[in-house]
Amino acid sequence: MKAARRPELRLPALERYDGGGLEPDGDYDGLEFREADLAGEDGGGARFMDCALRECVLDETRLSRARLLDSVLSGVRGVGTDLAEATLRDVELTDARLGGTQLHGAGLERVLVRGGKLDFLNLRGSRLKDVVFEGCVLVEPDFGGARLERVEFVDCTLKGADLSGATLKDVDLRGAASLEIARGVDRLSGAVVSTAQLLDLAPALAGELGIRVEG
Repeated sequence: MKAARRPELRLPALERYDGGGLEPDGDYDGLEFREADLAGEDGGGARFMDCALRECVLDETRLSRARLLDSVLSGVRGVGTDLAEATLRDVELTDARLGGTQLHGAGLERVLVRGGKLDFLNLRGSRLKDVVFEGCVLVEPDFGGARLERVEFVDCTLKGADLSGATLKDVDLRGAASLEIARGVDRLSGAVVSTAQLLDLAPALAGELGIRVEG
């Protein structure tokens, strides 16, 4: 089992962003967005390099195909944030409160998700490599058709996960505080679980294999 590589961020001195809303295909470098209300803004295709978004509101914010590189998102909150087909590389997402975030078709590499709660996270068809979920709550995350390589779940709660059609390689689930897979238990090849987790998954595995358990 190969361990995930975590991002190593060293942000430069940042300039406070006060330029108003986001722009499609905008270029943001070395900026700090602090307590900005970005609800409904359109930053599709934008590039964020060496940036920090702190305590920002991201309700229905459009960031599809955006590139977030060497950046920190801390305490962000929002519903329906659109990050479809976005690229996240060397990113830390901490203490976020997000619901219905769209990350389908996205690429995540060296990403740390620490703390917070993410409800109904859509990662269908995404590519996750060297991603760590730590101390967070994931409610009904959708990994359908996604590829997960060197992904770790550490002290996090995983509720109702959908792994339908997913491909797993070096995925470590042993550290999950709670593990609940709603669909796609047959896709766990390439993952490692603890003995206790295997016992909890046994009924679902038996059902998938058509094994009747009686007595």
